[in-house]
Amino acid sequence: MSTHDLYVDRPGEPTWQVPASGAARFSWEYDDGRERLLALYQKGKDKQWDATRRIDWDLEVDPHDVLGTPDEATALYGTPYWDRMSERERGELRRHFASWQFSQFLHGEQGAMICAARIVESVPDLDAKFYSATQTMDEARHAEIYSRFLKEKIGLVYPINDNLQALLGDTLRDSRWDMPYLGMQVLIEGLALAAFGLIRDTTDKPLPRQILAYVMQDEARHVAFGRMALRDYYQQLTEAELREREEFVVEGCYLMRDRLRGVEVLENFGIPRAEAEELTEHTEFLQLFRKLLFSRIVPCVKDIGLWGERLRRAYVDLGVLELGDSDLEQLMAQDEELADQLDARRFAAEERARVAEVAEAIETGAEEG
Repeated sequence: MSTHDLYVDRPGEPTWQVPASGAARFSWEYDDGRERLLALYQKGKDKQWDATRRIDWDLEVDPHDVLGTPDEATALYGTPYWDRMSERERGELRRHFASWQFSQFLHGEQGAMICAARIVESVPDLDAKFYSATQTMDEARHAEIYSRFLKEKIGLVYPINDNLQALLGDTLRDSRWDMPYLGMQVLIEGLALAAFGLIRDTTDKPLPRQILAYVMQDEARHVAFGRMALRDYYQQLTEAELREREEFVVEGCYLMRDRLRGVEVLENFGIPRAEAEELTEHTEFLQLFRKLLFSRIVPCVKDIGLWGERLRRAYVDLGVLELGDSDLEQLMAQDEELADQLDARRFAAEERARVAEVAEAIETGAEEG
């Protein structure tokens, strides 16, 4: 079945063409590069994995309760719309919200793959090209995973959200080589990491938890890469150049905040857009969710040297300024460790099951003998 047959709303033209600008840069310096980046490149090679084998795709998923999210987290909960819904309709609403959320993850991962490829092309340093090549493969794997999850386990796909598409377009159209880093590695990847982490840590469903934990293990490296490269480069820029990049970050953060509502889902359930926006703006759970989604972006932006007055004012307005003091290194380390811990528990359980199966076979054989 074609993915187009699963779209809730028509996604428009089959392909979205973004005019590319900027130079492709070759480096004739093949000596060893920066130790930190080369170590990350080695880690990127060592940590490659196959989604078909590492993820247990045989795990069942209830499409009407994909994540086990409490009803109180739904924008319609406690409204007359919710009260009038049957249990079947509420289950369908949960299905659409899960589809919308994972669809944005899918489209974002394709954008990350394209941005990583653009970095390979445009970044001047060979060590950064090496690492970006491993990231391109990571992002292809993530797009593969989310596509399969949507098609096989949920059975619905939503088009890319307008605000996510706008930020991706702005990132890709910019001719400056550092902008794919800033737009993708810091903003989109940082926001995705926080969203993945919130769901990973709250869902009681094993398959989405596996998927998110393993994807986050890769994404932690990607954010580290963006931080290293931009921190080095931004120390060389003028105040005017830094302010230009801060303006880009401010606009991107507001776009990301406004993206995270799922208004399209409510519209598909007959709720007028203005009312849907009002409902999602004032839902207590979603307000907290949106704030926590900046937990990776704000400390990263501060770390790379973008912390001017305009940017700080914007973070005060968004209610996230205090997140700049978060320990990003610790968050990244936890993201990597949790995936390994999940593997250890899974494989230990599988080993116990195999031992029990062998013991049972031996016992059965002895009885028959």
